[in-house]
Amino acid sequence: MSKQSGRTVKTALAVFITLSLAVGFTWLGIWQVHRLAWKNDLIARIETRIHAPPSPVPGRAAWAGLEPSDIEYRRVTANGVFLDGEALVKAVTKLGGGFWVIAPFQIEPGVIALVNRGFIPSEARDERRDATGTTITGLIRLTEPEGGFLRANEPGNDRWFSRDVDAIAERMGLDIKTVAPFFLDADAIAPLSDGFPVGGLTVVQFKNNHLVYLITWFALALMALGATVLVVMHANGTNDEDAQEGAVQRR
Repeated sequence: MSKQSGRTVKTALAVFITLSLAVGFTWLGIWQVHRLAWKNDLIARIETRIHAPPSPVPGRAAWAGLEPSDIEYRRVTANGVFLDGEALVKAVTKLGGGFWVIAPFQIEPGVIALVNRGFIPSEARDERRDATGTTITGLIRLTEPEGGFLRANEPGNDRWFSRDVDAIAERMGLDIKTVAPFFLDADAIAPLSDGFPVGGLTVVQFKNNHLVYLITWFALALMALGATVLVVMHANGTNDEDAQEGAVQRR
């Protein structure tokens, strides 16, 4: 293989690599455009839900057909009574570290929803809390199975790091079939005499970095295209030099 042929092969390979990178980065940028549109739509839908007038909690007949994306953060209300028992789930809020108080709320015979009554500080863990109130208004939240980050729930020891509806209901001795497959984050309601639990602390916040990602991918695509142009220009310059050198040698 001649020297010029070897250069041609290397140039072709370099062009193939840089163009492949450009295509790949462009595809990733286009994907992030779609993700950005999806995230903006999600945020708009959730904002509409949390500020909408409350609707009745979905009944037992509807549970099997519920789609998580259709019910999460839906604002609902329910009448009923709190049953005995509670689970304390580790929590960190703007008020500091402590626990969420999860209690069973019977809406009607055979229909129970777990309710996150609100936050208590760690020092209030062993204090008695009367589960009063017959009307609950709040947001539907999806179950959080298996535990928190690197912290598995320990139902046998009543150590909870996530609001796992089935596991908590089973630990409370409830019939799983009668418990809604979601829980309710209660609005701020009149707290007990010690000021706790504090409801209405639901954090509704979604990371939306897709604009930054799409700019990054498209910038990398342009850089790859620029690299392609430089490779081709360098190859043409080298070929011109070879042609001039050959012409001088023939003289």
